[in-house]
Amino acid sequence: MKEKLDLVVLGGGSGGLAAAQRAAEYGARVAVIERGPLGGTCVNVGCVPKKVMWNAASLAHGFHDAADYGFAIAERPAHDWAALKARRDAYVLRLNEIYARNLDTKGIELIESNARLADAHTVVAGERELKTDRLIIATGGEPVVPELSGAELGITSDGFFELENLPPRVAVAGAGYIAVELAAMLRALGAEVDLFFRYDSVLRSFDEMLQEGLLESLAADGIQLHPRCSTPALEQTPDGIQATMSTGGRYGPFDCWLWAVGRRPLTHHIGLEEAGVQLDEGGFVPTDLFQQTNVDGVYAVGDVTGRVALTPVAIAAGRRLADRVFGGMDGRHLDYENVPTVLFTHPPIGTCGLTEAEAREKFAGDVKVYRSEFVPLFNGVTDHKPKTRMKMVTAGSDEKVIGVHVIGPGADEMLQGFAVAVRMGAHKYDLDDTVAIHPTSAEELVTMR
Repeated sequence: MKEKLDLVVLGGGSGGLAAAQRAAEYGARVAVIERGPLGGTCVNVGCVPKKVMWNAASLAHGFHDAADYGFAIAERPAHDWAALKARRDAYVLRLNEIYARNLDTKGIELIESNARLADAHTVVAGERELKTDRLIIATGGEPVVPELSGAELGITSDGFFELENLPPRVAVAGAGYIAVELAAMLRALGAEVDLFFRYDSVLRSFDEMLQEGLLESLAADGIQLHPRCSTPALEQTPDGIQATMSTGGRYGPFDCWLWAVGRRPLTHHIGLEEAGVQLDEGGFVPTDLFQQTNVDGVYAVGDVTGRVALTPVAIAAGRRLADRVFGGMDGRHLDYENVPTVLFTHPPIGTCGLTEAEAREKFAGDVKVYRSEFVPLFNGVTDHKPKTRMKMVTAGSDEKVIGVHVIGPGADEMLQGFAVAVRMGAHKYDLDDTVAIHPTSAEELVTMR
């Protein structure tokens, strides 16, 4: 049976759902095809359950400082991982149901099926054949497991959310945000954690100050750091998983090995090649400023494009696409510059704009950098004295703010407002003229000299 729709979306994750719902608001007849739970990576095995675990880890950190605030806690309270998992999973399920209701309310058909393109404007889903002039590829991505001896003994971030209990001894392989976030959470909740990474540092695309600050915090929390370690061979022994590095070092035993070495797009076996949609060498779908692929009427949003793999980016790109195509907003598109992002490490990291190194490469000597380093007020009365670090990068004689970078408590919340300032083209004197909120860490960003 052939059916004609105004828009068909492949993928029920953040970007696909955002585009579908915005298009439906403009009166478009829309179908979303998704074989798994609604919400994609973010809701099911990403941002949402990760933040729940981060909250639990933050409470664990709080217990360490409680005595210094006068609370008589003789010993750290026991943590029930299984109970938290049950509540977390129930919350995620409620979100899945809310997404389904939202689609129904907006008159969007959800087709729970695998799908494949017969051509650029025909989608086959089960026994149905859908015709459309507008198609959005929003199939997302999945974690990579390297092709190494014994690699199958490890789990990925997906497997992390399936763990029924806290593994006592965990090895995390990777240097990106997923690796450092999960390593910090596992350690805070009681696991012995080793972090293995290929080069001298983690988060190598972030500002050097953030890298240094995070490495210091990870080590202070008792995570064993192993730089310049890669290509391990894993083997199962009676005592646990043993890892032998290509350099000859042998580590373990571990109860759990967690791969966090990257993600790849879910673009194969859905007929993109047959429809003439070009993929790059990594399997991603290249798009122009308007999310348009090389095929007219076929668009792509979210992680599948390989551009800034963040949930709010996918949502923003999807909504702007629908605004332009169905809402008559000619030229509407997402600007991928100055996208703020936060890492839910302990402490959290917030960053927006150019790093100092990127700024000096782009503007040469026309760059001025402001820094601040201090013990936050919360820790003024505790024995634990972690440092908050901040950096503001400016360019030109008028000192336009082109980068803001923070590691410390509250960085996750304060960066949203400062990202607005960077986006609007604020200058250092604009921040100087803003009255500080005292006592806060954020005030340091408007009092730097």
